[in-house]
Amino acid sequence: MVQFPRLPAAEILGGDPTIWESSASTIGSSRGGRPIRGLHAGSGGFQISLIGGCHADEPVGPAMLDRLASHLVTLPRNHELLRDCTWRIVPHVNPDGEARNRVWTSKRVDTHDCLGSPDHGYDLPTYLEHVARELPGDDIEFGFPRPGETPTAGLRTENVAVAEFLAEGAPIRVHGSFHGMGLAPGPWFLLEASWTDRTSALRARLAARVAEMGYRLFDAERHGEKGFHRIAPGFATRPDSTAMREFFKARGERDEAAKFRPSSMEFARAHGPDPLTFVSEMPLFLTPSLGGDLVEHHQLQELRNRLQEATARGAESLTQVQAELEISPMPIRDQMVLQLAFLDEALAAVLASEPVHLNRAQPEHTPKEGGH
Repeated sequence: MVQFPRLPAAEILGGDPTIWESSASTIGSSRGGRPIRGLHAGSGGFQISLIGGCHADEPVGPAMLDRLASHLVTLPRNHELLRDCTWRIVPHVNPDGEARNRVWTSKRVDTHDCLGSPDHGYDLPTYLEHVARELPGDDIEFGFPRPGETPTAGLRTENVAVAEFLAEGAPIRVHGSFHGMGLAPGPWFLLEASWTDRTSALRARLAARVAEMGYRLFDAERHGEKGFHRIAPGFATRPDSTAMREFFKARGERDEAAKFRPSSMEFARAHGPDPLTFVSEMPLFLTPSLGGDLVEHHQLQELRNRLQEATARGAESLTQVQAELEISPMPIRDQMVLQLAFLDEALAAVLASEPVHLNRAQPEHTPKEGGH
């Protein structure tokens, strides 16, 4: 069985996150005119696409992808990860959203990672006061073109740029979209539904890694709402645009339902031979006191409402509620370690599921200028 070397998390996360920028291409621009940068690295036949920042209030995925992209461009060209793979990475698909949220993402608090090393997290009061997120219709994750659709028809410029960049890398074998949650008891991992029977080893190893790091999985029950079907503790199927539309139609909100286009995962599925798509959901803030092993969605909403009410009453009230509920920032490095572990396991799952021919040359495609 073909295997790739495991991604060296400590080396990746300890490097300079800006190195990749000199090897990147400008693939488009945001609504606000900010450049969207993508990295095309490697020349192998195993095609991997990775994106981050679709939601404006989820900064850790882009931070991890900056570091992963920088690691890849420092590798020798004959390294297995470049010789056997082709990577298309867009760390920041939503630079306007990143800029709007910088007022809270730039404020860090001191904490320690799972190994006891100094790290940072985000400040809850600043987050609650300034967090900003796009509404349906402006949601980049659910804004990709439908099969056969004119690429620019009603799409955000960000979606056009990213869709064209990723499509050039077809056939896609693995696609990851790195997301986050505001508050949750622990990490949550979302998988392509059709890969459920082929990811048992992935789930076992990733669950063990979470436990080794001292965290609790977020075991959520959404009863299929919006495409979230629970697979196992801490794992569910990824959301789906069809299920999203059905959810809002059932509530009589047909205009809202019409705003949902395919997600990046559905777009990747249309550009590959049964690719494994996945979504990482890392909490910015841990809520260990959230009752029970299996968390119902309404419990999180009630928690958010309580925090909003406390915020409205003032800093003293919020501090009291935060202490009462034992809410603490999840160390940023630990979030990134688990994102990399998820990617590692996804690559291993695809290679283990079927024979993969690693074509080490792609004569039909010439990288854009600036690609590695």
